[in-house]
Amino acid sequence: MLPASLSRQIRLLEDRFETRLFLRTTRNVALTEAGMTILDDARALVAQADRFEQRIRSVRRRETAVLKVGAIDSAAAGLMPQLLQLLRARRPDIEIQLVEQKTIHLLPRILSGSLDIAFCRPPDIRDPKIHFQTLFFETAMVALPVGHALAGYSELTVNDLADAPLIVPDRRSRPHSHDLTIKLFTDAGLTARIAQIAEEKHTIVNLVATGTGLAIVPRWASRIAVAGVMFVPLVLPEGTTRGKLILAAAWARGTRDDQRDALLAVLDENLQVIEDSA
Repeated sequence: MLPASLSRQIRLLEDRFETRLFLRTTRNVALTEAGMTILDDARALVAQADRFEQRIRSVRRRETAVLKVGAIDSAAAGLMPQLLQLLRARRPDIEIQLVEQKTIHLLPRILSGSLDIAFCRPPDIRDPKIHFQTLFFETAMVALPVGHALAGYSELTVNDLADAPLIVPDRRSRPHSHDLTIKLFTDAGLTARIAQIAEEKHTIVNLVATGTGLAIVPRWASRIAVAGVMFVPLVLPEGTTRGKLILAAAWARGTRDDQRDALLAVLDENLQVIEDSA
């Protein structure tokens, strides 16, 4: 609600009750004694309205059997094709609406109710209203030009990349992917040599083709057909997790959803098979 609309609604309440509910100054707003008296009841009404909304949404969803799913590019390319095929085989009555966006855009849509579940990178600071379930760690690959000095290796380590110029995602839009590269180098006692910031995986891989630098990407990116680019697995130290690509499922905490639970059940039963190809 816009501030002007909120102020108008408050004035209407004050006119109806014939008493002031708020004390307003140029610097702050505080509840009057009358306002404090109804505060607990007002909170209870808001909570009840939220419950009504959840129930209505639940009924409507059972009638339509539509599941609104959000996914980051990695999940949309690697996880969702297999998962949706498995779900359709079991529950052909469920219609899937798939939205591909970045994590920073998916999580607000979980809170607003416009998405029922999202497959994303869990942020370092997590909203307590969202439940995150870690699924697996994706395999990291190094994208490098064909003919590069490291192109003949069957696998690479971070130390192999010590002097290489790197192409990394913009931290504002892809904080996890950006930090992944930086943390890998920091943990190895190295400093990442950032040659170029780019946002989308297709752009990054094409920049690799031009010789701008190397890039650490999830394995699904190796399916992007760009001439002159090859992909080599990146081997991480045993037991390392902080430098891996975490994929998680996220949904509104405390909500019930039959379609979402059906999707999660199929995912749980086939998680190992899906993880092996991630």
